[in-house]
Amino acid sequence: MRKKVIFAAALLVSSLLVVATKASAADTLISQGKTATASSSESAAFPASNAVDGNLGTRWSSAFSDPQWLQVDLGASATISSVVLNWEAAYARSFSLKTSANGSSWTTVYNTTNGTGGRQALTVTGTGRYVRLETTVRATQWGVSLTEFQVYGSGGGGTTPTIPPGAVRVAEFLADCPFSHRLPDDPIIFPGLPGASHMHSFFGSTVTNAYSTTQDLLNANSNCNPSIDKSSYWIPTFYNGNTPVEPTTGIFYYLGEGVRDDLIAQTQPFPLGLRIVAGNAKATGPNDNTISRWSCLHAGDAGSSHDFVTCPPGTMLESYLDFPHCWDGVNLDSPDHKSHMAYPVNNACPASHPVVVPKLRQVMRYPVNGNPANFRLASGPGYTMHGDFFNAWPVDELARRVNDCIRPIIKCGTDGRP
Repeated sequence: MRKKVIFAAALLVSSLLVVATKASAADTLISQGKTATASSSESAAFPASNAVDGNLGTRWSSAFSDPQWLQVDLGASATISSVVLNWEAAYARSFSLKTSANGSSWTTVYNTTNGTGGRQALTVTGTGRYVRLETTVRATQWGVSLTEFQVYGSGGGGTTPTIPPGAVRVAEFLADCPFSHRLPDDPIIFPGLPGASHMHSFFGSTVTNAYSTTQDLLNANSNCNPSIDKSSYWIPTFYNGNTPVEPTTGIFYYLGEGVRDDLIAQTQPFPLGLRIVAGNAKATGPNDNTISRWSCLHAGDAGSSHDFVTCPPGTMLESYLDFPHCWDGVNLDSPDHKSHMAYPVNNACPASHPVVVPKLRQVMRYPVNGNPANFRLASGPGYTMHGDFFNAWPVDELARRVNDCIRPIIKCGTDGRP
């Protein structure tokens, strides 16, 4: 008897799902080819972009854990009438669909604890630029996987830019951020502990201190050009003897390089609140796992080095530092503040860090030259140069720049336009 009751109940649930998930034939597919991001990817072979490419032979697959999410940026606000989920064998038992105008505040438009897998066409009512699938319980031991994530409705906007005549084919946009303030604080390494760090010079956000959070940065002013970049950047303070010397400005390039062109085309924006540290503040020698470079502006013949170099009169000392740009797709930070990020290997991101994000290049130009004997950083010799980045770009602005500049390999200015 118990089996009959369970079977009857299952039939009832199944019939209700069929009624509730019937999609309107009048809908227009508005998600295909748009920007997709995800909480994780099983490997570089299964990126979020596979779920919106219109190809049932490719798929997005997550890490083997709960919860996970996949979202698509429709390019502009849209009225959403249905969502079709084409699950691979690894599907979700419990999941919800949410919409958002800004990528941070979400409204639930569908929720179930009885996911069936296969092809689910779900009738929903909502508006927003972003549509997100959030899964909480997997139906298998694997992750969750979709061959297609299709959003139907009206509105939205194109996200494939037209390459203008004469465009420089370099994947780049930038932020020019002058020095803001100095503090012995570090909200990544020593959060909530004012004075615990060596002296840092801060750029961008004008309020950064040991207590800074993502929301603090979003709500504060920035001295960057563009001012819409609310991110915070900081480095160890440079000294000539005991006198602090600040760069003429901090230039932060966002680049698409270091991976193949087809992977540049899959570059994803930094998630809001991501923290990245580059360089080695504890280096004991020039070759001690440090990637910083020192050179001279307009004096290439002076060479470059991990340590300070002697620059001729009339030139300036320059520092270059490249940040890792392969993300694990899950963590905004990690206990050592580095493990959630990685550098590419053989022009691709490693399977452990499958999400390609822009390469941040930090360039500092100091108004000093000559014998570097009296030069030092708050962290020590020149080879201890390092940089910290706390992402507070508004989600839609960063997504636009990635889509218009990085993916199509176009050189853009501070306004994020060619």
